[in-house]
Amino acid sequence: MTAVWFNGDLMTPEEARISAFDAGFQHAVGLFETLTARGDRVVHLLQHLDRLDESLKTLGLSSRLRIDALAEAIHRTVKAGGHEQSRVRVTITGGDLNLLQGGGDGHDPTILVVAQPATAYPEDLFAKGVRVVVADARANPLDPHASHKTLNYWSRLSALQAAAGKGASEALWFQVSNHLAGGCVSNVVLVKDDEFITPIARGEEPDGGLPSPVLPGIVRAEVLGWAAGEGRLVRREMLGIQDVLQADEVLLTNSSWGVLPVVGLEREAIGTGAPGPVATALRAWWLEQ
Repeated sequence: MTAVWFNGDLMTPEEARISAFDAGFQHAVGLFETLTARGDRVVHLLQHLDRLDESLKTLGLSSRLRIDALAEAIHRTVKAGGHEQSRVRVTITGGDLNLLQGGGDGHDPTILVVAQPATAYPEDLFAKGVRVVVADARANPLDPHASHKTLNYWSRLSALQAAAGKGASEALWFQVSNHLAGGCVSNVVLVKDDEFITPIARGEEPDGGLPSPVLPGIVRAEVLGWAAGEGRLVRREMLGIQDVLQADEVLLTNSSWGVLPVVGLEREAIGTGAPGPVATALRAWWLEQ
């Protein structure tokens, strides 16, 4: 069953209702996190909640989130769902408010947690790898919302739909400067000569540099930690399309599929055109998380 926790109570999906004037519905004012649970254990729960809390405060949506209470709500929802593996979506909106009358801290936010069966990705995606295309849209480093998981996801979903129409599984976003940002729903990590190289994310910018529109992905951070633990050099850099094409391996990371190998960009092959040893090792690592 799909389990729902809505503003303090467990309920059925049919019982969960938001106001017609909710800021998330009216203006896409809100944030979300997508997590994976295996049985009753939620993978990387605290990392997701810390990122959510940071975004709530940075964007001025709320400074009053109780991490421990939300963690307990997520555990209750996952347990009520009873799935062997769950996809957990946490959504927080500005609630029933008029944004022109002040900030979110004077109002109660809408908090929704949903646990449902996890997406069953075909094993061939990991065994054979996927192809990606370049998205037409560009990420703007001067957009203060670009590196946060806001509800304004239409442009990314449109690019993902366009990629599927071309037989690709993901689309790579580049910045207005033509530097790599990430995928529609993923971060990107390159492997070249045993080095792990990834775009600079929010919070990693050098002094005096432009802000980054890249989300600091949870699985991305875990993969980079795995690489450092293996003695690999990890670099965060501004990357162009040639860096992608010349990489030995290209990896897409998110909390739903873990680590997904890319074997082709548009009409060009990546590396040998097949998943490499790093992708294989990280797939095994992810299944143990």
